[in-house]
Amino acid sequence: MAMDAPAAAQSLGADFVEAAERALAAGRPADVSNAELERVMTAAVRLYAAKAEVEESQAPPVRPELVTPTDVVVTVSAMIRAVGLNLWDVSMWFNRQKS
Repeated sequence: MAMDAPAAAQSLGADFVEAAERALAAGRPADVSNAELERVMTAAVRLYAAKAEVEESQAPPVRPELVTPTDVVVTVSAMIRAVGLNLWDVSMWFNRQKS
């Protein structure tokens, strides 16, 4: 029997999360390739941004009890550099009001 779209998406997310958690628990983050991590991060960022633009209230992007401030800053800094932004650019968006 075929899965409906939300159930299939949840299953795909679970597969990645399980692979990431295994790699982290084993102290072997390289078990998840850079290419696969980039694909997942890109898709997650695009989906989060699309939902944030149309939904009344934004869902938290991470579970704060599962990440450290260092995890967040390392990731956000790499994302800012990847798309050629600087902190001034980010500051303009930080407190923007949704239209």
